[in-house]
Amino acid sequence: MFNKKKQPPIKSLIAQGTCIRGDVSFSDGLRVDGEVVGDIRAEGAGGSLLVVSESAKVTGRIHADHVIINGAVQGPVMAGELLELQPKARIEGDVSYKALEMHQGATISGQLQPVKADPVDKPPLKLLANGG
Repeated sequence: MFNKKKQPPIKSLIAQGTCIRGDVSFSDGLRVDGEVVGDIRAEGAGGSLLVVSESAKVTGRIHADHVIINGAVQGPVMAGELLELQPKARIEGDVSYKALEMHQGATISGQLQPVKADPVDKPPLKLLANGG
């Protein structure tokens, strides 16, 4: 999805020194430099981008299409397309993703669960032995 299309713009910022207690929903792109105690969820049909910077801390569930983490997350992470873990990423929780990019130094304390690709992504194999 993101290889073929332009990434959504980051339109919202939770700045360093800011702490939000409660759930956050966004569309397009969100960058977190501060702290969020609650779930972060992308809304809408278009692609979404969530960046959790090195100075950020999230305590709660994360759900977006493209997730880039270089800070601390306590809770499950669901990346509908791509999960990028930068060198200082620290995740305490299960992660699910379609594609994963993990840099040296990033840590996950939880289970890794790849999301199965849509049947449209891969054509079915036909075996000649079965007359196909």
